[in-house]
Amino acid sequence: MDFETNYEIEDTADFIHRRNFSRVALQFPDELLKDSMRVVGALRDKLQLLKGSGSEAQRDGAKEVRLFVMADATYGSCCVDEVGASHSDGECVIHYGHTCLSPSSTLPAFFVLGKASVDATKFAESFSNYASTSGKPVLVLYGLEYAHAIPHIREVVVALSSSSTVSNPTCEYLFADVASRVTDPPKECENSEKTLRPDCDCDTSCEGVTPGFIGSIGGLVWSLPKGCKMEDYSLFWIGSDNSAFANAVLTFNGCEIVRYDVEQGCLMTDLSAQRKILKRRYYLVEKAKDANIVGILVGTLGVAGYLNMIRQMKDLITAAGKKAYTFVMGRPNPAKLANFPECDVFVYVSCPQTALLDSKEFLAPVITPFEAMLSFSRGLEWTGAYVTKFWDLIDSPLPDVRHEDPEEARFSLIQGRYVEDFSSKVNLEEEEENGRVVALSTTMEKALQLRDKNTTMITSNGKVATSGAEYFATRRTYHGLDMYHDSGSTVEPFLIGRSGKASGYEGERNKPDTEVEI
Repeated sequence: MDFETNYEIEDTADFIHRRNFSRVALQFPDELLKDSMRVVGALRDKLQLLKGSGSEAQRDGAKEVRLFVMADATYGSCCVDEVGASHSDGECVIHYGHTCLSPSSTLPAFFVLGKASVDATKFAESFSNYASTSGKPVLVLYGLEYAHAIPHIREVVVALSSSSTVSNPTCEYLFADVASRVTDPPKECENSEKTLRPDCDCDTSCEGVTPGFIGSIGGLVWSLPKGCKMEDYSLFWIGSDNSAFANAVLTFNGCEIVRYDVEQGCLMTDLSAQRKILKRRYYLVEKAKDANIVGILVGTLGVAGYLNMIRQMKDLITAAGKKAYTFVMGRPNPAKLANFPECDVFVYVSCPQTALLDSKEFLAPVITPFEAMLSFSRGLEWTGAYVTKFWDLIDSPLPDVRHEDPEEARFSLIQGRYVEDFSSKVNLEEEEENGRVVALSTTMEKALQLRDKNTTMITSNGKVATSGAEYFATRRTYHGLDMYHDSGSTVEPFLIGRSGKASGYEGERNKPDTEVEI
């Protein structure tokens, strides 16, 4: 496959030209960064041809297109990096490589999915053998890098299934479709007449049946016949064992699922390692129930609806009687989160494929918004369903704890005993009494303030700590670079350290003898 076809130069240039963008950000993952300059050159040549092919009025009104290459995404490389694009005032983003196809927040995006090679004949043989013995209809899901080969694969499967000597010709199967390679911000999507409802691609037994359940995951969409549900189907995944596949295993944990490894050309039926992930997530849910201080990690600034989810998580945590703090950082790692040992658990608001963070090496567990709703909703039991897309949880009703007894103990599966949760719900009389006490203490604080030499409640800039986070920060022994130093103190000159080798620094009095008598 040639270079321009692999990177879809013609389709990309047509997208830029039709929408009349003048500042375009090209987002590359690390493994494709080596081809970025060739892509820029090919796009410039194609855009010049499109500009010259228009009418004279169109050529005069056309803007000069500037291309900017982005690397090292702020968050996961599968999401559109709107923060990086804003640094160059980009009007749209062209995303290359693996993607989760999450809806963008402020910028339109065009996705170049790539074209990975697959042996259609070998796949058709493995698929037909499996479909004829599964006993259920088969739903075919795949990595987006194989989307270009699905039409050809479908033709080979149909041709092979028509032979009764190879497989059962009456077996039913359904191929998922790619929803759309173009995403627009929510405001623009409201006026769009485009629908994400795909056509049913199953065999003739489904023709004339009204579509029922519409499913979607990782940029794929499909429609099941009316009256059918996901548990009635076996899932057949095409691709590698990556985050997209783990997302599918967790979401459809009630379905039988197998994976076709394209590189090895064989069928993988042992998914015990993936099944253990679900048990691990349930353990984290139980551990998060015992947390008192919860940190909300902002894992995306580009996926639509992330601000609504952060507000919803704050309300959920507060309603459960716990303290919530919000942290905005890049890709989380154990060293970063270790700077906040006060947090008992972290809630990671990010796209579905990066939300499943393996936190075994972290000091505190990291859970998803769906797991947070299970943990902090008193009396809510897990039914086995799992949701990885946080936008499906937006505007979900918060647990009603008004009629619960605040003194009722809860049995902790982690500690093995009954524990009492803190409750932020107090009656009106206590609120009024506390309000009068706070008002009185505030007045007395302005009139008289006592400070001792041990300034544990005083911040580095001389102010009284007003929050728990500020109080914890003042109690630490290491504060980093103190920018609020005393202006009256003199700056001491720097000292030159030792030089030389560790076996004998220059200027040492007792140097070892270099000559040894034998």
